[in-house]
Amino acid sequence: MRPTNRKAFLMLVFIITASLASAQKKFDSLFIEKLKSEALVSVGNQQKAVQEMVDMIFSFGELGFQEFETSKYLTDILSKNGFTVEKGIANIPTAWMAKWGSGSPVIALGSDIDCIPKASQKPGVAYKEPIVEGAPGHGEGHNSGQAVVIYAAIAVKELMQKNNILGTLVIWPGVAEELLGSKAWYVRDGYFKNVDACIFTHVSSDFGCDYGDLGDNGLVSVKFSFEGDAAHAAGAPWRGKSALDAVELMDVGWNFKREHLKPTQRSHYVITDGGDQPNVVPSKASVWYYFRERNYDDIKSMYESGVKMANGAAMMTDTKMTYQILGTAWPGHFNKSIAEAFYPNIKRVGMPVWSEEDQQLARATQKLMDAPKKDQMGKAIDGLKKNIDSTKGSVPFSWGGGSDDIADISWNIPTVVLHYPANIPGLKGHHWGNAIAMATPIAHKGTLAGAKATALTLIDIFTNPKIVADAKDYFKNVQTKDEQYKPFLSKEDPAPTYLNKETMDKYRPEMKKYYYDPAKYSTYLEQLGIKYPTLEKK
Repeated sequence: MRPTNRKAFLMLVFIITASLASAQKKFDSLFIEKLKSEALVSVGNQQKAVQEMVDMIFSFGELGFQEFETSKYLTDILSKNGFTVEKGIANIPTAWMAKWGSGSPVIALGSDIDCIPKASQKPGVAYKEPIVEGAPGHGEGHNSGQAVVIYAAIAVKELMQKNNILGTLVIWPGVAEELLGSKAWYVRDGYFKNVDACIFTHVSSDFGCDYGDLGDNGLVSVKFSFEGDAAHAAGAPWRGKSALDAVELMDVGWNFKREHLKPTQRSHYVITDGGDQPNVVPSKASVWYYFRERNYDDIKSMYESGVKMANGAAMMTDTKMTYQILGTAWPGHFNKSIAEAFYPNIKRVGMPVWSEEDQQLARATQKLMDAPKKDQMGKAIDGLKKNIDSTKGSVPFSWGGGSDDIADISWNIPTVVLHYPANIPGLKGHHWGNAIAMATPIAHKGTLAGAKATALTLIDIFTNPKIVADAKDYFKNVQTKDEQYKPFLSKEDPAPTYLNKETMDKYRPEMKKYYYDPAKYSTYLEQLGIKYPTLEKK
């Protein structure tokens, strides 16, 4: 062996040996406790940064696929903190993936960033008071989740650097979650192939992390478009071929079909194009469907029935039909090992200490939204929650419910969802009322609590290889033992990134006037001149 080659070989051996030694390094309980104590202090010191991020994203109020301000703001912060950012992943302009570190385990951290149409609402005000009338807003609370994962990751990154701990952190956004429009594309295009596990976060009024099949539905989101031929609707209607007739016939047919579907199904639609004006036979029309069910086979069956019905409507009206998948999500299944690792950390952090003002806003909002007296578990709904429930596993049965495309990632790598307490119990969801708390001390405190619990769990994962090993064992021998992921997407299906553009183009100029300026105002409430809480109109 030549001297230069020998030198290179020895250097390679040294690097590999050092890496293996670090990977196999044993961390004693006292050292782990020291790391956790330091992490709690570090995240706590980011309280102001957490508040600013929650308020800033709230003020942007961007709909799915149009989260340009939000993505720029977040990626700038990540770049400044040493993360390498890849933008435009999966050919989605507002999607990105930020990485820091080296070696295993590789842990992904994600949360959604989009908002809801027509949900503009002044925070801290317990009656309808839009910031911009008709504009979108964070009536789901997706403005808070990135602060959970980013400030947890920054704290843990600093500890890993300081203590020479191997591992890789990957941060990413759920783009257009309300449209189920990004995560299946991330999976299809291979962005999670080399990731060991994923921690996802979602706003809630609870503080917990459950595992297994939690009872939600999966879905396929499909737009059916019909093309006919225009004619004078009074002078020569017999010469027209109405695309709107095809849409209405499909909708009537599907509504009859519901009688013969399982009670676990959820299916709903909106007519996105119904023609131009009554005196012109509509030459083009479109209808957008969500087909939801509890398992892949039933979702696929509904989807295929929808295509048949659309073809039938086209035949009846002598029109042409095309269709496009706009979104997709599997029913979720989440990891036991990581969920159980989360629980003691959630208990350690505890529920936030709610002030009397927080409780006043919560109870006034519950009254405004006509919240039920009890939740689905039979527990009273009265203000903000103070107690933490134990971690639960799969539900024995579910009548079906909502969907989240984090499920597609959960069927490809071990995944959990941390629910952190940043909103008010008993609200409707997907409603301007859910935005009332989302730039107030309620959201700030709950988000900070979520960041602390996430940081503590990351320390457990990076210092205890058994957690990831057990997570992979559960994923292989329990979750995917009898069922494997089958995508609804083909290699050619593009993400529908054109959606919501017209709406944001319409409202963004006015919304920009109300973007949060943390250099001038300590909070968004202060910038808007809102006394916290405002419970009644004067």
